[in-house]
Order: sequence, then C-alpha cells, then structure tokens
Amino acid sequence: MRKIFLIASAVLLVTGLASRASAITADSLFAVANRQYDNKDYGKALDSYLRLEKNDMISAALYYNIGNCYFKQNKLGYAILYYLRAKRLKPNDNDINANLAFARQFMPTRLEGVRINPVTTFLDSMVAPFTINGIAWVSSALFILFILFLCAAVFLAWHGFWVKLAGYLLLIILLIFSGLTTYKYRTDYMVKKGVIVTDQAQIYSGPGEDNDLEFVGAYGLTFQIEKSTDKYYLAIFENQRRGWISKGSAEVI
Repeated sequence: MRKIFLIASAVLLVTGLASRASAITADSLFAVANRQYDNKDYGKALDSYLRLEKNDMISAALYYNIGNCYFKQNKLGYAILYYLRAKRLKPNDNDINANLAFARQFMPTRLEGVRINPVTTFLDSMVAPFTINGIAWVSSALFILFILFLCAAVFLAWHGFWVKLAGYLLLIILLIFSGLTTYKYRTDYMVKKGVIVTDQAQIYSGPGEDNDLEFVGAYGLTFQIEKSTDKYYLAIFENQRRGWISKGSAEVI
C-alpha cells in the first residue's frame, strides 16, 4: 500500500512539475515575442506568437498581438481574423475594439445591409458586451437569488402585493437572462462564423469553380457558415447574400 502511495505521489509530482515547466516556457516565449515586436521584428514576433497558438494557448492578448503583427505586415484579412478572435474572448476591451475598427477602415468593400430579422439584430446588441462565461454567471446568480427569495418568502411568511411583485420581477429577469445565455452560446459556439483573409475571394453559386460566379468578396468580410464540403464553405454574408467560398480564402473565427 505504501509503495502504491509513493508511486502515485511521484506521478503527481512529475505531472505538476511538467505543467509548471510548460507554463514557464509559454510565459518565456510570450515575453520573447513581445520583445521582438517592440524591436519591430514583426516576422519573428509573429512566428513566436503562432508557436504559442499551436501549443493550444488561448488568450485574448495572444490573439490581439498576432493581429497586430499581421497588421504591421499589411495582411489585413488575417489581422481582422485575430482581432475578432480576441474580441470573442474580451468583447469590451478598448484596444481590441479600436484596432478592429481601424483595420476595417481599409476594407475596400462591405456587404452590410438591412437584416431580414430585426429581432436578431436587437439580441446581438444585447449580448455583445458579454462573454459566455459572464452572462452565464449573471444567470446563475439570478437563479440563486430567486431561490433564496422563494425560501425566505415561505419560511418568513412574506405576503402582500410588493412581495409578489418582487418575485415576478425576479422571475422575469431570470428568464430573460437565461434566454440571452442560450442565445449567446448558440451564436458564439453552435453557429460557426468565418472571415475572408485573402485580398479577394470568388463566391460561387455552388461548391466549385465550374459554377457561376456570384460576386467577389474582399478581405475582412465576415459570414455565417451554413455548411461545408472538403474544399468549400456555404457562406451567408451580413446582407443575406450567400454563396460558396473556397476554404483557402477564409478562416473560421
């Protein structure tokens, strides 16, 4: 029994040391990449940041810095892609939003138009300031508060108009935030979105160059991915135009 305990302890110790060493290595590489960027060696800085991404590092700061490197190299499609990835993790970050807006000013064309469903536009504006974790925490806190209110009303024999009104208001707010949490999860994780990263992308009526050319999209245009084949995405753009775009011309956000 003692032998088994010692072996288990050794395994846990080695695992912990390996995790700590990995974290130190990632922090060191991030610091190196930052110095390279400060020295205006944007190519090397980008390589270092991308190594961290390939090692499964997920961070708004990392995506933001990658976007900056691409912007400095005039690869605006990829810059917008990584600013959008950073914004997904930190939607209220001023630097991320400012750089994203600035990069988009250089887009030669935009396809924004009146959305078919104004309700979707309203819901998007409601959940935009929140991360999925943030809005989920709010919903959880409201649920706990509602349960505590019900318990207090039962055990303390609270009655009257104002008690009922407070209970109904709490319930309505809870239902609203629960619905918004579900909507946020659906739009951010269940619905895939992409962005054109090449200077131009041909949008076809079908998945292949032998189909009719619908229009030509420019870098930075975002779209919803309805379905995909081995080489193409069926894209729905913001003005509800749709068509098939080569996977080599776009990346998933």
